[in-house]
Amino acid sequence: MKLNNLKPAAGSTHSRRRLGRGPGSGLGGTSTRGHKGAKARSGYKKKIGFEGGQMPLQRRLPKFGFKNINRIEYQVVNLSSIQKLAENGVEKITIEDMVVAGLVSPKGLVKILGNGALTAKVEVVANAFSKAAEEAIQNVGGTATKL
Repeated sequence: MKLNNLKPAAGSTHSRRRLGRGPGSGLGGTSTRGHKGAKARSGYKKKIGFEGGQMPLQRRLPKFGFKNINRIEYQVVNLSSIQKLAENGVEKITIEDMVVAGLVSPKGLVKILGNGALTAKVEVVANAFSKAAEEAIQNVGGTATKL
């Protein structure tokens, strides 16, 4: 076997369809594009969502929802997680402690929520507290400090 007698497998290759090469080819005239219309023109490109002139789905469906541009997005930490940190011997829990523990990322604001039971007296420093969380921290003799 040599490079000069290699051939592709039978039926694996096809000759290109040569459009617009006269009536004798059977593919002259309109060159498989049909008669008139946008698709017959050169440079035709279908727009995304175009449905042939029918009202597109994204325009038929009603608009809904609202994005508040003033929304403040918080990373949340529950009291149960604060309790676990307190059990490990931390008395003043700051955002840095929560980052080290893997509860929050260093970017963004932190809010403490009142989910879970807190029994340890701790000082918690965060950007925001829910009413329930603030009360629970103060009930056990701790302090909730807002940044």
